[in-house]
Amino acid sequence: MAFARIVVAFHGDLIRVAYVIAGDEQVAEDAAQSAWSIAWRKLGSLRDADRLRPWLVSVAANEARQLVRGQHRRSVTEVKVGPVDGTAGDPGGEIDRLDLVNVLHRLKPEDRRLLALRYVTGLDSTEIGTILGMSPSGVRGHLSRLIERLRKELSDG
Repeated sequence: MAFARIVVAFHGDLIRVAYVIAGDEQVAEDAAQSAWSIAWRKLGSLRDADRLRPWLVSVAANEARQLVRGQHRRSVTEVKVGPVDGTAGDPGGEIDRLDLVNVLHRLKPEDRRLLALRYVTGLDSTEIGTILGMSPSGVRGHLSRLIERLRKELSDG
């Protein structure tokens, strides 16, 4: 029962992080399922209950990264077309979203993982550093460079 409550509480976080890394819904689902299997086996080794969410997210991020590496393929982003009668909103927002998705797909899975840990799950640089084996200042520096790269690529597009 306790594990089921953990799954309910954190499954969405695992899916979101895995999706940012993989860029594919099915891969994200597969990564989350693998993460839950690992969590079931290794939950007893977690010493600090306050670290549960960061630990689970880290496991899902690692699983997503492994699945992406195993695929060695580029994914295609599906563009959903709205009604033709003019009731759809401004397409500019969708274009901006697709531009961002394309730029994110050009990043290494490790960089997408870092962005997901910070901006999807809201972990701070100390928590991310613990997960990735980096110093908090190293995390902040790497994030800063990634954000600058994203801004540059989006403004050049």
